[in-house]
Formats: sequence, C-alpha cells, structure tokens
Amino acid sequence: MQMETGVCVLHLFCATTPAIDREALISAVADAQSAGCQVITAAMLGHKGDIGVMAISNDTAVLYSLQTRMQRAGLEVHDSYLSITEVSEYAKGLPEEALRDRLYPQLPPEGKPAFCFYPMSKRREGHANWYATPFDERTEMMMEHGKSGRAFAGKIVQLVTASTGLDSHEWGVTLFGVSLEIIKDVVYTMRFDKGSALYGEFGDFFVGYLASIDELV
Repeated sequence: MQMETGVCVLHLFCATTPAIDREALISAVADAQSAGCQVITAAMLGHKGDIGVMAISNDTAVLYSLQTRMQRAGLEVHDSYLSITEVSEYAKGLPEEALRDRLYPQLPPEGKPAFCFYPMSKRREGHANWYATPFDERTEMMMEHGKSGRAFAGKIVQLVTASTGLDSHEWGVTLFGVSLEIIKDVVYTMRFDKGSALYGEFGDFFVGYLASIDELV
C-alpha cells in the first residue's frame, strides 16, 4: 500500500541475539534502500534495545519486508512506532521548501550523530483540554514552541510525524543533534513552553547515536 501524500515512518527498537546473521541483515537494509526507502540506523543506549531503525517510505510493503527480514536475520523487535509525515494546521504560510521538508524529509542530516525518539500527545483533561482550547490560543502556543526550538538552529534537526489512530500517542518526535547534551537541552527548554507545560504528555525516550548497519553488527 502506498501513501497518497507524504511518507510512512516506522521506528523499530531491537535487541541482538546469538542467532544474528550479519550478511542477511545488511542485505535486508540494502534491498530496502534500493526500493527507495530511507533507512537510518543507530546504536541504542540502555535496556530498551541494541539497534534502532528508522525507516521512511511511501510504500508500506517495503517497510513490512524490512521489518520481517530483520527479524529473520536474528533481531528481536522490543518496541516500535508507526507514524506518517504531515503538514500541521499550524504550519500554514510556511515557505514551500519548509512544507516539502516536512512531508518528504531527507535524513539523516550531516554532522548530527546524536539520535532521540519519543512519542507525545496533548492532554484532554478538564483543566487542560487542548482540543477544547480555541484555535487562536493553540496557534499562539505553537508559535511560542517553535520560537524556543529555533534557538537551537544548526544544532538540532527535528521531524514530527502524526500517529493518531496509528499508535499509542498522537505524534512521534525524532531528533538529530550534534550531541546528547544538546538533545537534553532542547527538550528541557521546550517543556517550559505553555503548550508543553500544561498540555504535553510524553512516552518513553529512546536515545543513541547514528551508526551504519555493518558497524552495528
């Protein structure tokens, strides 16, 4: 199945096993890339996995083939996240190039080896219901959020993808940074924005550093 607009983004967080087949794993990644899929791999830190994979394609069959072949090659998927690229309602008026980058990102960026992924949603509680808040107020909060992020221009590249109806949260956030310290600083800073402080709900964070699949295995 192919996307009509934008691309599908699949994050896989895997553990290695004694049965890992190095050549089969490298071949699975290479074949996906030959089919037009962007495959970004990372060495993960902590108990949540050994290898992180971010696969970007407009064809879900390519993503499925990569997922199953990686498992047959000896990786165990411990966690995953499915989302799609979008241009949000708050992004109207942005330059055409910026909108295209959101729908059809080219990753990973040069010089930003630190990797972080986390899902997030907006609260629907009585005292803080994002979806009952007037659009103009939401837009103002999103503009504040964007201004905080721009303070880290050149140090961070962010991709926010939509997952309402697709996974456990409403968005997936992927960060590429010049260092883990910068990733910590940007997440910490933006949590003080009203849109995050009152309305943000965050899932688990998956952190590591970029490495090619042949280096990882």
